[in-house]
Amino acid sequence: MKKFNVTKQKGRLDQVLSAAFPEFSRSMIKKLLLDGKILVNGQQEKPRYQVKDGDQVTINEPEVHKLDLVAQDIPLDIVYEDDDVLVVNKPAGMVVHPAPGHPDQTLVNALLYHCPLSKINGTLRPGIVHRIDRDTSGLLMVAKNDHAHHSLAQQLKDKTTIRYYIALVHGIIKEDHGTVNAPLARSPKDRKKQAVVAGGRRAVTHFEVLRRYQNYTLVKCRLETGRTHQIRVHLKYIGHPVAGDPVYGPKKTLAGPGQFLHAAELGFTHPVTKKRLDFKAPLPNYFKKTIDDLDKQSSN
Repeated sequence: MKKFNVTKQKGRLDQVLSAAFPEFSRSMIKKLLLDGKILVNGQQEKPRYQVKDGDQVTINEPEVHKLDLVAQDIPLDIVYEDDDVLVVNKPAGMVVHPAPGHPDQTLVNALLYHCPLSKINGTLRPGIVHRIDRDTSGLLMVAKNDHAHHSLAQQLKDKTTIRYYIALVHGIIKEDHGTVNAPLARSPKDRKKQAVVAGGRRAVTHFEVLRRYQNYTLVKCRLETGRTHQIRVHLKYIGHPVAGDPVYGPKKTLAGPGQFLHAAELGFTHPVTKKRLDFKAPLPNYFKKTIDDLDKQSSN
């Protein structure tokens, strides 16, 4: 059991606890709150509860079911690496870290074989500062030590990182650019999905149209926030789901190893040197071939 007394902290309960206990992810804190494992003055409160000076918080940590992490010799597409950070281009189909149903063959298993990682996220997600979905390809920054992890996590929180995605979506987006500002939370209809829900967490996605085809649009998205499935849900919300998306897209869609969504650009400040680092990853071959085919169809 962990105890925490609110003194000068202000704001939402989940955000205050996330800052006070960096070893817990925000999603974990939210789950503990909803499961009644976190109490404020002996009572269960919602994540959006506004803390007050003198509040006494108790956290009953769930029983840990150990899952042995195995370092596995899995090829990695490393874009950049030094003693503190690593940037990897993850292929579609690879899970980022072990979870129920995916005990190994993940990016973390491959990273552990390659190099030491920070320990802030515990035994299942060492080094992982942010994630992308299994069927999304592209760039991820990884922390090799705790100092780097703290720095990169703070940059994400301060919104000083740059994250651009390329997406191929159904339909024709008429606007050349726009912003989707719609709160996200777990879907009340399907707990495995995210949805736009009043009172959910703030989520903002900026987009720019790159090319229009007969039935599809190629867009570039910039994340202002980084919620679970954010781009996929936001694009569906405006009526243009990502092509190939098995969860949020239509049944009739383009064939591929996953949704046509690629984390193409990533930028951050190095935790030690303070030098600005910016990286780009080309579209994977299946994505590029689909775009080439659409280009040929448009020119006919």
